[in-house]
Amino acid sequence: MKVRYERTAFYYETDQMAIIHHANYIRWLEEARIFAMQQVGIDYAAMEKEGVQIPVLGVECTYRSMVRFGDTVNIDAWVEEYDGVRLVIGYTITDKKTGELRSTARSRHCFLAAASGRPISLKRRLPAMHERFLRFLEPEQGEG
Repeated sequence: MKVRYERTAFYYETDQMAIIHHANYIRWLEEARIFAMQQVGIDYAAMEKEGVQIPVLGVECTYRSMVRFGDTVNIDAWVEEYDGVRLVIGYTITDKKTGELRSTARSRHCFLAAASGRPISLKRRLPAMHERFLRFLEPEQGEG
């Protein structure tokens, strides 16, 4: 299931070339990921209260075309892979007006026990959250 997050580019996010600095895309991915999780009933703060953290293990971002100050983009986020211990989120960033592809990305995560910093199984630790991630992983009706 894809969740759409809308983001308008701010002036302070631009660089000397008057385009959005590449590092800001990574921030946008995090905004979109947290928003998407909220939309499917996964409360990040509640997970942390239960002692579960979801650190970023890696991020890949391919820049296809430039975003400039004032542009509004749609960031679609979805779960590509999930096994209860590891999680991969996919993203596309497109121009809201034209639909032009601006960027594609992926972020890799795992689930850790906050107290020990060791990997855990979300299925065992928080079964209700595990079920929500499984629903997030399900394709939308009509998709492959």
